[in-house]
Amino acid sequence: EELPPPVKRLRETIMQAARDADFEALRPLIGTGPGRTQLSFGVVEGDPIDFLRSQSGDPEGYEILAILLEVMEAGYAIYDPGTPNELYVWPYFVATSLETLTPKQRVELFELVTAGDLEQMRAFGAYIFYRVGITPDGQWRFFVAGD
Repeated sequence: EELPPPVKRLRETIMQAARDADFEALRPLIGTGPGRTQLSFGVVEGDPIDFLRSQSGDPEGYEILAILLEVMEAGYAIYDPGTPNELYVWPYFVATSLETLTPKQRVELFELVTAGDLEQMRAFGAYIFYRVGITPDGQWRFFVAGD
């Protein structure tokens, strides 16, 4: 299915910033105030870029950009299509049963997570690694991990 132009543009912009290792290119996309991109299920205080860097396994924060890029390169799911709550979500694993993945889908999933991560998700009952949500009008709603 073809992405709406605003979604496609934002996706490409996010991916380019990640490829370029350019945190500052993400800053205006994240925004400020109540409409700011959700980066955690908890409260994010202070600078959102500093928070993103802090979520990375390396001290400079580049791992989180690689994760963001990998997530955005995966297929997507559409939540609540045709409603005011419509949302494009990457990767599509958030809307797929982990128990029914085909061998090809498992390979795709292992591009994002380890076998240990998959076992934790199976125990939880759902995909809980990083995911991205974008509205049809091109607003970046979230980049979160967890439940």
